Amino acid sequence: MKSLPSLTRRRVLGLALGAVALTSRPAFAQTAPLEVVATTGMIADAARVVGGDRVAVRALMGPGIDPHSYRQTRSDIAALARADLVLWHGLYLEAQMEEFLLKLAARSPVVAVGEAVPESARIAHEDYEGRYDPHVWMVPELWSAVVDRIAEALSAARPESAPLFVANAARYKDDLARLGIYAKDVLASVPEPARVLVTAHDAFGYFGRAYGYRVEGIQGLSTESEAGLARIRDLVDLLVSRQIRAVFVESTVSDRNIRALIEGAAAQGHEVIVGGELFSDAMGTPGTYEGSYLGMIDHNVTTIAIALGGSAPARGMDGNLSVGG
Repeated sequence: MKSLPSLTRRRVLGLALGAVALTSRPAFAQTAPLEVVATTGMIADAARVVGGDRVAVRALMGPGIDPHSYRQTRSDIAALARADLVLWHGLYLEAQMEEFLLKLAARSPVVAVGEAVPESARIAHEDYEGRYDPHVWMVPELWSAVVDRIAEALSAARPESAPLFVANAARYKDDLARLGIYAKDVLASVPEPARVLVTAHDAFGYFGRAYGYRVEGIQGLSTESEAGLARIRDLVDLLVSRQIRAVFVESTVSDRNIRALIEGAAAQGHEVIVGGELFSDAMGTPGTYEGSYLGMIDHNVTTIAIALGGSAPARGMDGNLSVGG
């Protein structure tokens, strides 16, 4: 899809924000749930857990949606305008929406919750000064900081419910801590030479740093980047030389480049399989365990550990993963 000329984009943005200004909010009622719009499913899931029945949460991006390239629709603009609170990730994840969200923040409560992760814990972008890898949700310990920021944002919007939000966040962070321990245990069971994670794009940097894995994405931090033939050849050589037996597709990225790796390795006499589909920038189907943040990460670490030769329960941490999931 071609980008709009900058002047046209500014006009469209101005009209959209004009619509926001003209949209009337319903009269506030203390008993009505707080209307929250979240950009990603991971943020929406955390807001629902922390907010409980005091919030009504809508996620703009569902399963299989790539947040790097997502652009707000007319219905999104209307939902954002009506919301009591907007939660977005930031760190340049929603690159195509950032200008709109920053301008909306001058008119409405809008919070970039991913930026709760301290700069000292972020991975700097190799090519752009002042930019960071946005994929902080890959490590439960880092996601805990985001949960705290969500609880703060909900509490600021509904101070009378703050004690409930804080208590819910504390219980949720206990679950995140337990998930983090499980992840470390099963991922450590993979033989050290096999701790190489090859995926469609570079979404697992925080994962690699936390669990001691070499991580190689065919594309860069954004799915908008292109993978060249030289990159494919280098990764094929890595798979063959290290005798890595599995690579992974992602739910939000085409598997075309992963298939090229498998074919390239086969041409050199080394068999590589698809170890499974990982959830990188979006969760699984709503209503399933994998459609929650806990299930998303449980699925990822269990799938990676088993495919790379480690040991993990087939149904995950608490036996909740889907059969074959």
